[in-house]
Amino acid sequence: MNIVQCTFCKKPFASLGGRACPACLEQIDKDFITVRDYIYEHKHSNIDIIAKETEVSKQIIMHLLKEGRLIIDSPDGDGLLVCEMCKKQINTGRLCKECMGKVSSSMDKNVTANKKPEPKPEVPNIKGSAKIGN
Repeated sequence: MNIVQCTFCKKPFASLGGRACPACLEQIDKDFITVRDYIYEHKHSNIDIIAKETEVSKQIIMHLLKEGRLIIDSPDGDGLLVCEMCKKQINTGRLCKECMGKVSSSMDKNVTANKKPEPKPEVPNIKGSAKIGN
């Protein structure tokens, strides 16, 4: 367990690997529901309008987009995010579909290459004969 600084509130907390403290995670979950419901009713809103109308910061909305929990269709067709590999504009997550496929394929190859063959079960060596009955 490490002591890290929360990305959002900047307070130190004991982390098992995450970068947000439990209080901020709880608030982010509430903000997600608020933003999700707003987007369902206002499908073509941009991030500025969503942030203003829901009173959820752009930082939280961008965090939710990068996590893949939200998708915002931009009215002008441009994505709000950029693929971390090829720099193509995307609407959600960290990678575009093509790069995600490449990463997935690469991981599958590594798993297959590193997989050890399962040992064959040993068959007992039976010598002689067996008599059943009288």
